[in-house]
Amino acid sequence: MPYSLPIEAATVPNLRDLGSIPLAGGRTVRPGLVLRSGQLDRFAPGADPLFDALGVRTVVDLRTDRERAARPDVIPPGGRLVVADVLADLVSSGAASKLGTVMADPLAANRLLGDGRAAEALISDYRSFVAGDSGRAAYRTLLTELASPADGPVLFHCTAGKDRTGWGAALLLLLLGADPATVEAEYLAVNPAVRAAFAPVVEAFTAAGGDPRVTEELLTVRPAYLAAALETLTDGWGDAETYARTALGLTDETLDALRTNLTA
Repeated sequence: MPYSLPIEAATVPNLRDLGSIPLAGGRTVRPGLVLRSGQLDRFAPGADPLFDALGVRTVVDLRTDRERAARPDVIPPGGRLVVADVLADLVSSGAASKLGTVMADPLAANRLLGDGRAAEALISDYRSFVAGDSGRAAYRTLLTELASPADGPVLFHCTAGKDRTGWGAALLLLLLGADPATVEAEYLAVNPAVRAAFAPVVEAFTAAGGDPRVTEELLTVRPAYLAAALETLTDGWGDAETYARTALGLTDETLDALRTNLTA
C-alpha cells in the first residue's frame, strides 16, 4: 500500500499510521511508531480506545503560538509535548495557520484569497517549510524525535494535519527511501478525511457568501503544493539527504537511527 491508512479514532481527526508504506529495497516503514493527525484539542483519554491503544509517548506540535493558545493539545497520559513551530517566521502571513480566521469572515476571505490567491499563499508557505529558518528548525526537531527509540511512538500534527504535517511526512519518507510516487500518494491520501472534517465549516462559509474555490484551495492538499516544496529542496540542496545534513544539520548518527528504528 503506497500510503498510510486512516485510524478511525473517536476524538482525534485525520489520524494515520505511516507503517507499512513501501520503501526501496523491499523495506517498509515499521508500523506503530510514526503517526500523523490533526490537532489534539478534542482528545479524550479513556474515551478513545483506538487512540489509547497506540501508546503515544511523544506529541510534536507543529502549530504557531496563537494556534496552540486557542486550542491547546490534550496530551496522552504519561506522554510529552514537543513544540516545533514551523511558521514562527510567518505568523503574520502563513496561510496554513489561519484556517479558522479565514473561515470566520467569508467576504474578507473572498477579497484576500479569491482568484487563486489562496493556492498562491499555500505554495509560498510550502516553500517556507523547506527554506525558512523556523521551518528548518521545526523539521530538524521532528526528525530528531523520530530517530529516538525512547521517544516513540511519536505523533506529529498541525491544525488539520495536511500541510505542515504533510510536508513532515513527505520529508521523512524521502529520507527513509520512498520513491516520489509513493511520497505523493501518501501526501494526497488525507484529502477525504480533511474534506469530511471541514464539511460543516465549508457549508457555513459558502452559505454566508464565501467562494467555494477558496475553501477548496485552503482545505485540501494539491500536487502543486508538494511540488513547490520539492522544487525548493531540489533547487537549494539537490536531494533530501543533502538537505537533511546541510540545511537541517542532522548528523550521520541521527539519519542512521531514523532508518534503523523506523524501517523493517
